[in-house]
Amino acid sequence: MIDIGFIGLGTMGRPMAGHLLAAGHRLFLHDIAPVAPELIAAGGVACKSAKEVAEEADVVIIMVPDTPHVEAVLFGKDGVAGGLSKGQIVVDMSSVSPLATKEFARKIEALGADYLDAPVSGGEVGAKAASLTIMVGGPERAFGTMKPIFDKMGKNVTHVGANGDGQTTKVANQIIVALTIEAVSEALLFASKAGADPALVRKALMGGFASSRILEVHGERMVKRDFDPGFRIELHQKDLNLALEGARALGLSLPSTAVAQQLFSSCTAHGGKGWDHSAMVRALELMAGHEITAS
Repeated sequence: MIDIGFIGLGTMGRPMAGHLLAAGHRLFLHDIAPVAPELIAAGGVACKSAKEVAEEADVVIIMVPDTPHVEAVLFGKDGVAGGLSKGQIVVDMSSVSPLATKEFARKIEALGADYLDAPVSGGEVGAKAASLTIMVGGPERAFGTMKPIFDKMGKNVTHVGANGDGQTTKVANQIIVALTIEAVSEALLFASKAGADPALVRKALMGGFASSRILEVHGERMVKRDFDPGFRIELHQKDLNLALEGARALGLSLPSTAVAQQLFSSCTAHGGKGWDHSAMVRALELMAGHEITAS
């Protein structure tokens, strides 16, 4: 069975690593914080550095917040690159810049290892349920090796193309998610301000063409005022920055994406960078002078 290194054991990484341990893999673990006791109790081995992880494992998975963190894990002091051998596979499951990803892949491949970018969608709930959507860019041979491992963390695993294409797919996903949150927010705010019960409006809409996973999950959050983070606004802002920076480089206009980013910025200005991204509705509520409340 393949020995796996896992670097980044936060909200998403910890349950993902747990599923791999439960499946019987030996895991070599590293994080900026002490490794969670439950992962050690399940058989995980704590390592002092990313380099040590690479020296011990056949495959190294990275799950950290942003592009600079991935770069530091890979190429910083005692980074993964310093411990790699030919034939290993490095898998970045973070959500980062597609352009930077292509450069990271080039450098890792120069060391004789394969590189996959495999960002995920599904948030903390999906990570805990092993139901993540995983979008993979990189060599077909490496994907073939990793597919059974991905299947232990997710239910919808797709090889979408070359290095960088996985990250591009994730950026597209985040555009759709942000705009759908905005649409659900406007609809429920409209219903509530008009005097209808937004909980019942949501229930009715779930049976029609407007139904969506975001209406189901985040619509309920909006009605119940539950904005404890599953996916923080600051992380979604990072993803939309990638979209807008990429659009500028490609000569594209993404006007609705820009509006969604401004709404997130309004939330951040009111102390909400750590709120769940469904709390985008609060920016619209501030403009309306009205909160969504069940009748």
